[in-house]
Amino acid sequence: MSIPTEPIGSIPRPPALLDALAQHAQGQLSEADLAKFQAQAAADTLAHLERIGCPVLVDGEQSKPSFATYPLSGLDALAPDGAVIPFADGHTRQLPRLTAGPFRYQIRADTYLRDARRHTDKPVKQAVIAPSALSLLYPPEPLAGYSREAFLADLVNEAEADIRGCLEAGAHVVQLDFTEGRLSLKLDPSGGLLNDFVDLNNQVLDRFTDADRARIGVHTCPGGDHDSTHSLDVDYTSLLPDLFRLRAGNFYLQLASEADPERVLDVVAAQLRPGIRVFIGVTDPIDPRVETPEEVCARILLAAQRIPVAQLGTCDDCGFSPFADDTSTSRDIAFAKIEARVHGTALAAQQLGL
Repeated sequence: MSIPTEPIGSIPRPPALLDALAQHAQGQLSEADLAKFQAQAAADTLAHLERIGCPVLVDGEQSKPSFATYPLSGLDALAPDGAVIPFADGHTRQLPRLTAGPFRYQIRADTYLRDARRHTDKPVKQAVIAPSALSLLYPPEPLAGYSREAFLADLVNEAEADIRGCLEAGAHVVQLDFTEGRLSLKLDPSGGLLNDFVDLNNQVLDRFTDADRARIGVHTCPGGDHDSTHSLDVDYTSLLPDLFRLRAGNFYLQLASEADPERVLDVVAAQLRPGIRVFIGVTDPIDPRVETPEEVCARILLAAQRIPVAQLGTCDDCGFSPFADDTSTSRDIAFAKIEARVHGTALAAQQLGL
């Protein structure tokens, strides 16, 4: 037995792709030509991860505009003035606002997965956006002829199809990105919004078999963008009991950037149930310093004091560039941190006698 280790998703885009994205935004590069740069960046990402020994690969989300908005590319019924997400350093991200129904994904994540699998025979993981995040697209005032209830029913159907398509396309695991979980407690300290989010996500997860859910995971973090976060100041332990109500087989938890990881691990240990695996974050993508394998190993050994090794895995705290324009972390640093995670996990397995 060994300790499984997986990336979360996004990798910083190479300079050629960043230039291509800028040209495309200015109308100087066609969609078809942009796709060529994205395909090359994805192939390079997969090859680099394979070279440094990653047992599970990702395409680095090189073709996604962001981890959250990929299903919306090409959707006309949107306005730009949706929900605003503030970050600790003062910058914001803004979601679009839905203006009409019915709601349908324009791009499904299996598109990226099928392209990635053409370049490798290694296991490939696919991240998808949680339906709870996309529920924020619906405006506060009801849309004429398209109720919030009808929207949520469409959203559940679309999210199920997104996950199912990835499973059928051979994903090693499908990961729901649920960064809005911790943020919801800032927006609504009563926990009502978080409860709604969990219930909505479970409506989707309940449509899958136990065998399917063993290949489905949920990732949570306090948001990482331009070396800042949107909810690191929210008490993690307020989120975790509700997080573990999600009926998934794997949980990917940001932990390396927590001030008191032992306190968090105590809460995680209290929430463990049979049949799930907890992947702890052992590298911090918004810290420019590259962790050593020995530091990674020490974080794993600490977690192994509370989580049975058979239910333990490792990951990065979050993606390195969830939005395509985030260049705060270099591609080289991202790969160096991932390599430290891989080597540190192997070192911990050795020390644990696995």
